Amino acid sequence: MRIGQRAGATDTGRKRRRNEDSFVVRPPLFAVADGMGGAQAGEIASRLATEALGDSAPAGTAEERVVGLVQGANRRVYERSAEDAAVSGMGTTITLALVEDGLVTIGHVGDSRAYLVRDGSLEQLTQDHSLVAELMRSGKLSPEEAESHPQRSVITRALGTDPDVDVDVFTLEARPGDVFLLCSDGLTSMVGDDVILGAIEASRDDLDAAARTLIARANRGGGEDNITVVCFEIAEGEDAPAAEASPEETVRLPAVDAAAAEPDDEETLDELDRVPAVDTMVVPPEQAARFAARPDAPPDRLDAIGRRVLVTLAILALVLGALALLFWGLS
Repeated sequence: MRIGQRAGATDTGRKRRRNEDSFVVRPPLFAVADGMGGAQAGEIASRLATEALGDSAPAGTAEERVVGLVQGANRRVYERSAEDAAVSGMGTTITLALVEDGLVTIGHVGDSRAYLVRDGSLEQLTQDHSLVAELMRSGKLSPEEAESHPQRSVITRALGTDPDVDVDVFTLEARPGDVFLLCSDGLTSMVGDDVILGAIEASRDDLDAAARTLIARANRGGGEDNITVVCFEIAEGEDAPAAEASPEETVRLPAVDAAAAEPDDEETLDELDRVPAVDTMVVPPEQAARFAARPDAPPDRLDAIGRRVLVTLAILALVLGALALLFWGLS
């Protein structure tokens, strides 16, 4: 078996001012990274992570090498964040696929996703490391509630926030005709599984067209975040020697004009109409219950609320003390 068609595309979306996503289409390696931490910081984090995937992987099994690549990317982002105050606290998701000897090894951190299209059906291969996903898995949130949860942008695991990161890794046996899809949550938060499957099945012979269609559909659905799509198929036959790989497979492909994929799609909002979108945040999984108890309070304000209460109590104590001294002096 060999890697057949492959495609990669990214778009800023309708609400963001910058594209913080990065991707890799460099057979046998494919990846998607979704940065966080503010426009410039998120862009830097995702770029550092995908660039780090070009480093030599440690020796070992495919799964050990994938984990090594992700850990190397994590260190690259973490060290830059620690050294540069301007990007302190930045991070990124990453979902990657390594294709070797008829096997596809997936490495995953965050809420970008990997899917498999096989025999006319779509299967989500990865589990989101996000607040709403944790709450759904624990039975505290229904799928319907998760769609509109105010903290659905909160993730529980990301690259760059700690010196080491837990990596989900697993291997699948590929079959001829399989199509693997890696994408950022800018796609999956805007379109359903039926749209994803329909776009890929309708463009089996042109995965570039499938990627453009998916981006256009996500923008039509609202385009609230950056949208990135990477897909590749497994075909019969043997892979060409690495020296024959075409140059475009080793560089980041340009962004796609989503409107061009579907002429009847609405025009993208111009700069004056754009509004800042809520940025992704990272919280440990054990704090999910605290955020679930206050679904309407943004995570970054919960600690601030506690601080304001303490300050208010301190001021009140000082005022009462001053009044007591005044009363004693008058007496």
